[in-house]
Amino acid sequence: MIRGKVHKYGSDVDTDVIIPARYLNTSSEEELAAHCMEDLDPAFVKNVRAGDILVAEDNFGCGSSREHAPIAIKASGIALVIANTFARIFYRNAINIGLPILECPAAVKGIRAGDIVSCDLANGIIRNETTGASYRAQPFPPFIQKIIDAGGLLKSLEERS
Repeated sequence: MIRGKVHKYGSDVDTDVIIPARYLNTSSEEELAAHCMEDLDPAFVKNVRAGDILVAEDNFGCGSSREHAPIAIKASGIALVIANTFARIFYRNAINIGLPILECPAAVKGIRAGDIVSCDLANGIIRNETTGASYRAQPFPPFIQKIIDAGGLLKSLEERS
């Protein structure tokens, strides 16, 4: 179960504002987290807490194909991203690094910044605890959920061997 405060953004949040290119010379998760969303929301890093949830509208993670973007989000403490739609490369990169993501337009429409939201990933149930509303997203198939649960593709492969 994931439970946290919502940080909400609009459409077309691209990888250049998730983690600006000037920070791509590092692979340090802590350094990437320290600059996550700073060009879009300078207060994000100061306000995010472990377990929080990021909600966005359409085409989240568009732009370049860097894995740095989902790494920065996950390392910042965000436990889940809910959006209407994701850019396909961001979607796959998020799975590869073990960042849970869900597409659920009804939830995006009904959730506001600051709401407290919980999510049962296995069943795709999103509950806005602030309003009492519930939403259903398509959960990942078990083999993808295992990758996310392991913390990413490489970690899931290490567990197999």
